[in-house]
Parts: sequence; C-alpha cells; structure tokens
Amino acid sequence: MDQRSQIRDFLTSRRARITPAEAGLPSYGTRRVPGLRRAEVAQLAGMSVEYYSRLERGDLSGVSGQVLDSLARALRLDEEERVHLEDLARAAGPAPRRRRPGTTVVRPGVRRLLDSMTDAPAVIMNGRCDVLAFNALGRALYAPVIEAARGDTPNLARFVFLDPRSHAFWGDWERAADETVALLQAEAGRDPFDKQLTDLVGELSTRSVDFRGRWARHDVRQYHKGAKPLRHPVVGTLHLYYEALALAADDLTLVGYSAEPGSDSQDKLRLLSSWAADSGTPAPSRPVSGVARRRRVVFSGIQAGETM
Repeated sequence: MDQRSQIRDFLTSRRARITPAEAGLPSYGTRRVPGLRRAEVAQLAGMSVEYYSRLERGDLSGVSGQVLDSLARALRLDEEERVHLEDLARAAGPAPRRRRPGTTVVRPGVRRLLDSMTDAPAVIMNGRCDVLAFNALGRALYAPVIEAARGDTPNLARFVFLDPRSHAFWGDWERAADETVALLQAEAGRDPFDKQLTDLVGELSTRSVDFRGRWARHDVRQYHKGAKPLRHPVVGTLHLYYEALALAADDLTLVGYSAEPGSDSQDKLRLLSSWAADSGTPAPSRPVSGVARRRRVVFSGIQAGETM
C-alpha cells in the first residue's frame, strides 16, 4: 500500500462527503465533483490553499497535532477517523516506527482464559481478521468459516469476499462486508508496513469487485460492541450480541458472543453446544491446521443436509 495514496484518498473522500451548506459556506457556480473544494477546506481549517494541497497530495510529514486537529474539525472527522488521520501522519514521519509483525500465536494463558468460557462463543483475532483461536462453542459457531479455510488459518475477510457461503452465514452480508473492510482500513493506517496485510488487500482487491469498491471509500471503524444475526447451517438463525475486548499485551482482540436471556437464540446456543459435543468438534486448544481432516468429517453430514 502506497502511503501517499492512502493519505490522498482518505482526505479527498472525507471532503467529498461534505456539502458547502453543511459546512456553513455559500456555494457558487456548478461543481464538477461532489463535496467541498480544496480552498474551502483550507478556509475552514485556517490554513493556506497551498499548504492544504500539499497535505492532500499525501505529504503529512512533520505535521503538528494542532494542524491535524484543525483538519479533523474542518472535515468533520469522528473519533475513529481522527485516530486514523493521526496514524497516517505518524507513518508518514521522517522516521516512522514500524510496529512489530502482527502475531499469529496465542499465549497459553490466553488459551486457558478462552477455554474457560464455556457458555458463550468466543474467538481470538488479530488486526488482519485472522481468527487464531476458538473456544468450543466459538468453534461450533464459526464452523462454516473454519471449513472454508480448508486447514489454513481462517480469515474473516477472505471468507466474506471470496466464499459464496458467507452470504448464507451472515444474516446481513452487506453490513458484514462494510465492517470487515473498515476494520482492515483502520489496521492499514496503524501499520502500512505489514506485508501480510498488504498482500491480503491486494488479493481481495484483485479477486472481489465488492471488496474493491468498499476499499475505495476509505471508511474506518473499530467495532467494540454490537449485534449480529448469523445463520448457522445446524441451528438456524441466531441474533447475538458481541463484545470485542483488546488484549493489549498481544495486540489481539477477544470477541465474545451472547444471546438475550430466555430468547430463542439462547436456546439455539445450547443446541449448538450439544451438537458440538455430539459431533466431535475438536478441542479449542488444538491448532486449527491440525484438525482439517476431522472438520471435513463433521461437515460432510451438514453438507448432505443433516439438521438437528
């Protein structure tokens, strides 16, 4: 990912979404492109047109926090977009500090914590949307994602955009697609030097029109909580709430799911837990790549139309 292009595309996409009326500015003449002109952004940010043009060309090197704050106010950035702008500026500095490579290893202590969560599905993810570990119920819930990976580390972005089964699994595929790309955009701002992330974005951009269009929007988000409808091939539709908890020492995220007490979805989670126990779903502490053969055995029944 070219750093200057990332900066340029982010800034131009943010000013394109603001009309002069929304910014409290008069509008004169016909506009060839939507949104504010560079001169209008410069006016709102209290800087010269020449200086803002330099920023929009992708040169954030040496820009002060005060200038970034002014730019964020002019472009009406929300908190996550403001953080993304700061990440882009930090990476554009004269001596950008590279983050350590994104981990693919889950510490034994974190695995024990994950395994102790027996009544709620839970998974461990990194910023590239690799799903690195599951508890027993999480493995059962994410069974279609695991099966699609064919023995490799499951990646939610690849599943969403490259596997047709994702449209059946996500109750709201459009939303899942938007959220996945927004997470990857935020991660790219934090670490534009992550080669694995760059390769992933390149692969998805080449193979998926849906991904390519969303990536070009440059939306960024961090999803810490919310609700998701999932359609599981065994128990049907579940309406689940999720909480995403940062594991700061490892630069990973634990995502846990729960259902409304007394709801149909809670009953289905119990049914899913029973199915996982009866079907021989592998123990959560086993490496993903070591259970590919057993997963295929378990899923042969599902794909043949078995239900519970």
